Amino acid sequence: MLRRLHPDQPESFAFTPANLEWAKAQISKYPEGRQASAIIPLLWRAQEQEGWLTRPAIEYVADMLGMPYIRALEVATFYFMFQLQPVGSVAHVQVCGTTSCMICGAEDLIAVCKEKIAPRPHELSPDGKFSWEEVECLGACTNAPMVQIGKDFYEDLTAERFAEILDELAAGKVPVPGPQNGRYAAEPLAGLTTLRNFESGRTQYNASVERAVELGDTVKRIDGTEVPIVTPWLGKGSGKSGAAKTTRATGAKAAARPAPAQAGAEAAGQKPEML
Repeated sequence: MLRRLHPDQPESFAFTPANLEWAKAQISKYPEGRQASAIIPLLWRAQEQEGWLTRPAIEYVADMLGMPYIRALEVATFYFMFQLQPVGSVAHVQVCGTTSCMICGAEDLIAVCKEKIAPRPHELSPDGKFSWEEVECLGACTNAPMVQIGKDFYEDLTAERFAEILDELAAGKVPVPGPQNGRYAAEPLAGLTTLRNFESGRTQYNASVERAVELGDTVKRIDGTEVPIVTPWLGKGSGKSGAAKTTRATGAKAAARPAPAQAGAEAAGQKPEML
C-alpha cells in the first residue's frame, strides 16, 4: 500500500520543552555519529505530541539527528504505526481484523465504526473527535474481538458494548480498558480449571488495566501524554533537570508512576555535542 503525507500540513513543529529534553536523552543512548538510530522513538514522540506525524515534525526530527529528510520520510512512510493523516481529537480507533477477531465479530465492530465515526478508514468523524482503521493482529487473540484505542486494549467486545464505549469517549469519559465481559485477563470464560491458587489475593484489575487506572480516567491518558517521561540511563539523581522526569497529567485522578531506581554510573550517557 502506497503511503503519502497528507496534503494539508501545519506551518511548523517543535517539541515541548519536556519532550525536547526527553528526545535529547534518547539520542544520548547512541555513540557519536550514530544518532540516527533514535529516529523511531523521536518520530513516535512527535506523533504522541501532535496526534499524527506531520511533514514539519518529520523534518524537525531529521534536523535533530542530522539526517537527510528523505531518510526520515522513508522510515515514517514504511511503518504503518505512524499516522500520516489527521486523527480524531479524542480517539483514533484501531480495530483488529486478523483471523481470531474476524471470526469472533470484528466485522460487526467495523460496522459500528462506519456508522458512528466515518464510512471509510482514516476519515474524521463530522465533529472531528474520532477516526478509525483496521489493523493486523494486536496480540489479544484469546479475547477477540478487540480494538486498540490509544494505548489501551478493549477486549471481548460486542457491537453494542463498543458503541457504548464510543459514546462514553465522546462525552469526555474513558471507560476502563481490558476485557469487557467480566473476564480478568485471558483465562477461560468459565474460570480457571488449574492453578486456582492464583485467583486469591489478586488485584481488582490485571496489570495492564491497573496501570491505566492509576494514570487516571481522562481522555489524555489514551494518547500517551500522561505517561511519565523518565530517562534513568543518564545516571542522574531524581529531581535533576537532566532526568526530564515530568508528567503532563490533565485529570484530577492522573497519577504518575515513580521513576525506576537510578543507576549509579554517572557516565551512563552523554548528550551529543550537536545538542
